[in-house]
Amino acid sequence: MPNTAFTVDAFLQNQLAAWQRELGVVRRLSPLTIQSYGRDVGQFLDFLSGHAGGKVKLETLKDLRAADIRAFMASRREDDVTSRSLARSLSAIKSFFAFLEREGVMATEAFNAVRTPKIARSLPKALTVIEAKRTIATTAELEEQPWVAARDMAVLSLCYGAGLRISEALALTRADLDAETLRVTGKGGKTRMVPLIAAVRRAIDTYLGICPFALDPGQPLFRGVKGGVLSPRLIQMRVVQLRGALGLPPSATPHALRHSFATHLLGKGGDLRAIQELLGHASLSTTQIYTAVDTDRLLESYHKAHPRA
Repeated sequence: MPNTAFTVDAFLQNQLAAWQRELGVVRRLSPLTIQSYGRDVGQFLDFLSGHAGGKVKLETLKDLRAADIRAFMASRREDDVTSRSLARSLSAIKSFFAFLEREGVMATEAFNAVRTPKIARSLPKALTVIEAKRTIATTAELEEQPWVAARDMAVLSLCYGAGLRISEALALTRADLDAETLRVTGKGGKTRMVPLIAAVRRAIDTYLGICPFALDPGQPLFRGVKGGVLSPRLIQMRVVQLRGALGLPPSATPHALRHSFATHLLGKGGDLRAIQELLGHASLSTTQIYTAVDTDRLLESYHKAHPRA
């Protein structure tokens, strides 16, 4: 939290501290997130201090109008703050005011009349089928240790062949593997079953056959060179190497392989609901972004190939 000692009175200073404690203890937000929330609220209070011409007090907040909030947002826009950052700031400010209401300190209707800035949803950038396959196959050419190459190929195969996030792949244990399915623990601790296609099963079996470490059923499957749990950073660095070797764009990341999994399934007529289940999306609207990706590719192909385009 920025130093607000000269911005707010002692009472609000204590309320800010109590709010941040709640964010950490009750909501279990990370220290960096709490710091970010505090900075956003601090900027708002600094603005109100200048707007009101003195220290911000409880009465200042009680007199808050929607016009004051819009004026703050306009001032942030003048500083070239993006819609995403502005939406995050507004979320943090609302969180603080919601805390004050829960504590019985005050309530305000001002935020009900203020719309959150619209954020343009960026479409995921998928690789082509050939690029995805080459990315996985080329891994062995960049690594001298066969078991490390097999490990990285297995992880990337899980991202593309099963649509897993890196975190999900690296959390897998031998107990999560079946002959034909994977038990995947995703966001929020939710578990889903994902089919294990033959190519991915072979990649995992190759790794298991030459891994130099004992792998107990309940322990993570993928290990670093010293036997510890494999860091996602190492897989990300491997893909950076592959980008350079294959001439792929910066958008080619491990997560892009997951996007490619969904896009290619949809392009082959995959059911949107089934793809939602495979990806572990809580909402179908999240999965629907891939329909836009597939449509964009279709139009691109049309304009390139049609003689009248």
